[in-house]
Amino acid sequence: MRASRLVSLLLLLQTRGRMTAPQLAEALEVSVRTIYRDVESLGAAGVPVYAERGPAGGYRLLDGYRTRLTGLTAGEAEALFLAGMPGPAAELGLGSVLAAAELKLRAALPAELADRGGRIRQRFHLDAPTWFREPEDTPHLAELARAVWEDRRVQVRYRRWKTPREVTRTLAPLGVVLKAGRWYLVADAGGQVRTYRVGAVLDLTVLDEGFDRPDGFDLARCWQEHAERYERGVYRDEARVRMTTAALELAAHVLPPAMSRAARAAASAPDPAGWVRTTVPIESVKHGHVELLKLGAQVEVLAPAELRERFRATAHNLAALYPQRADRPAPRGT
Repeated sequence: MRASRLVSLLLLLQTRGRMTAPQLAEALEVSVRTIYRDVESLGAAGVPVYAERGPAGGYRLLDGYRTRLTGLTAGEAEALFLAGMPGPAAELGLGSVLAAAELKLRAALPAELADRGGRIRQRFHLDAPTWFREPEDTPHLAELARAVWEDRRVQVRYRRWKTPREVTRTLAPLGVVLKAGRWYLVADAGGQVRTYRVGAVLDLTVLDEGFDRPDGFDLARCWQEHAERYERGVYRDEARVRMTTAALELAAHVLPPAMSRAARAAASAPDPAGWVRTTVPIESVKHGHVELLKLGAQVEVLAPAELRERFRATAHNLAALYPQRADRPAPRGT
């Protein structure tokens, strides 16, 4: 265990440069005192690690020193092969690069580890898109990814949902994100970080002008904040409903996650007939009508009145389409 930690400490200093003892302790999940002992052990083993004092100090390796350690564990080798995503890599224009890297990794590993990595690929597969949705065409994704990598501004002609539908923007692309089978661009637009669906980009020009990335920008944290903000901003209204306990369970499979989570959290105890009362967040009356219709006759809208009226009209129209005729027997099973 300690030998593995010493290797990890060495690789952290090699890849990140100067790090303080508290930073190393947090990364390795040990105490600062343990870091002091481990650094002494590395020095005693001939590793040229030294300390720089002062506010900007920390531990670092002698300039030019690099270890040739290649001792991957079995689990680490398996994880590397599991991380391969041929589909998304190909969309980014990196399919052949990923294949070449995997080939080199397999060649460099001992036979046993290479074989374990191959078995992982045969047993686990990542399929990013959601069910019942065609893959979105993203002809400009590879070029956008290149602009992200090279820190070059882009000019895009973009189709959005509000008028004017088509707009032209000059953006500083900070990163791309794959979410539920759709690609999104995170970019600086005039000093504000915004998100754009790559499939809605109609035309793209990579400019010669470069840009400086914001200090401390973290793509994963930025996307998480955007997703939470988007979810809070989208569901601006709510509907009060009655539904069966069976519908409450079904909601997790047919309603958006934010709606089903809220419905379960606010649900009352079931009455003797097995119905509960709850509150469901909705984007609008139209949106609530479309989504809650998925639960059929197992849900009754209590409020708002406009949404309840929509359901009443829908039920009336459906009854007109399927009249119960006295001269014809009802279908079996009803």
